[in-house]
Amino acid sequence: MSIRRVSILGATGSVGAAAAILVANAPERFEAVAIAGGRDAEALAKTAKLVNAKFVAIADTKQYAPLRHLLADTDAEVAAGDDAVVEAAKRPADVIVSAIVGAAGLAPTLAACDQGTVVALANKESLVCAGEVALARARTAGATLMPVDSEHSAIFQCFEVDRAHAVERITLTASGGPFRTLTLAEMAHVHLEDALKHPNWDMGAKITIDSATMMNKGLELIEAARLFPVPEDQIDVLVHPQSIIHSMVSYRDGSVLAQLGAPDMQTPIAVALAWPDRMETPTDRLDLAALGQLTFEAPDPIRFPALRLAREALRAGGDRPAVLNAANEVAVAAFLARRIGYLDIAGVVEDTLNILATAPADTLDRVQAADSAARTAATAAIERLEAA
Repeated sequence: MSIRRVSILGATGSVGAAAAILVANAPERFEAVAIAGGRDAEALAKTAKLVNAKFVAIADTKQYAPLRHLLADTDAEVAAGDDAVVEAAKRPADVIVSAIVGAAGLAPTLAACDQGTVVALANKESLVCAGEVALARARTAGATLMPVDSEHSAIFQCFEVDRAHAVERITLTASGGPFRTLTLAEMAHVHLEDALKHPNWDMGAKITIDSATMMNKGLELIEAARLFPVPEDQIDVLVHPQSIIHSMVSYRDGSVLAQLGAPDMQTPIAVALAWPDRMETPTDRLDLAALGQLTFEAPDPIRFPALRLAREALRAGGDRPAVLNAANEVAVAAFLARRIGYLDIAGVVEDTLNILATAPADTLDRVQAADSAARTAATAAIERLEAA
């Protein structure tokens, strides 16, 4: 078995850190070419030493000196700035894990696609915001986009590509987050600390809030429409509080294929790293008898309007998904800073979508222009809330 060269973009986040552990624990399978992080020099240096990375990039230029100092006892090449992160994506590798959170991961992900290699995609915003651009770049270079989100990985494992015509529906499952059983009136008074307590998954703050609002599932719906040849109206969302069935694919003969597993990101990451092979992970094994039952319910579009907004953005096309994502990033940041309430997040996103006219998103410049305009409009909406 030949050793597979791996780069990890977003190495200090939850997905990137899990990927680094898998790489470090299988030196007979993998070697780390490059890793990149945002601004946590200490965590990035620790990960670099764990995987013995050859190139280490940090986006925050102020953290270059601390990172250089922390890695002085290694042979790693160190660089800083956004261009350095893109450079990490350009280093020759067999698998590039794209796990930078948010629109900041777009340029590095596109650079990874240009290599024509396997891109293990955990940065859903690349397909949400710039689906046309990213897919075109991947096709041109011959890159393989391997989904790392647990839901899309599950679909990938169940989807018979050569029988796509026989697929009837795709069903994304959702935990429902910490507020699944609350009324709208109760949601109006939830605190940040409550929203950060996900019942099943251990994730970063931004994605945890997205899970609470179910915007995460809305973004995943858009991503699924980009990744798999299934129309939007054949993609469903189903609330499954136990997070054991990660997604399902229904076929026209009545068969439903589902992928099950413990709620642990190591499994979908391992699927992408080892594909088309399988590799061992230390994740807990399922004990269905101990679980006793798995339950399901339809999502409530009134209490979780983010799902409606995402589906409307996907149907409208153009730059609508990019505007949706950018406005949500700004609104979530404001909620994390305690500037707005929990229910205001979806309100800011909807206001932004209503204010800005639809435009094409067929080039990177247009995507970035939509992103910038949405951030400006969302910031203004937040300021109006604060002034009220």
